[in-house]
Amino acid sequence: MKIVMETARLYLCVFEEEHIESAKHFWGNQEVMALCDGPTPHELLSQVIAGYRKCHEVLGLSVYAVIVKETNEVIGSAGFNIAGSMKEVELIYHFIQSSWGNGFASEAANACLELAKSHTNIQKVTASASPENKGSLKILEKIGFTYKGMKWFDDTQQDEPYYEYIIVSN
Repeated sequence: MKIVMETARLYLCVFEEEHIESAKHFWGNQEVMALCDGPTPHELLSQVIAGYRKCHEVLGLSVYAVIVKETNEVIGSAGFNIAGSMKEVELIYHFIQSSWGNGFASEAANACLELAKSHTNIQKVTASASPENKGSLKILEKIGFTYKGMKWFDDTQQDEPYYEYIIVSN
């Protein structure tokens, strides 16, 4: 298990093939992904995990498995979608339903910001969530993101609250 960040209760680790079964409970779950772009078909999870692993190897930053230290259970994912330049990355996170309301998403998202701060190229972290996903919107504000307005997203086919976290001012 390659740990990239550790918090009081969690490890953020590079995704491995052994995490596919766990990923079915967040990325492959209709209720978890209902306010995102929908669930990922189970047969594609191996490719998703391989892609995130390669992203970490090449860029030094990715989306990571979130593991509870006490139980070694994979409860979700947190990290960055990287499209184009490393100057701006998008924070994402998804968690199994049984972990909701326990502060794990806030803890993991905050750890991701620390990773972004330690990466010399990143200047800005962006994030968005469905307007109905009040929990995620509250997390973004809690960890220091600034609301910038509504923005259209092609993947979800809707306007969503859009947030930014500035690492380095231009």
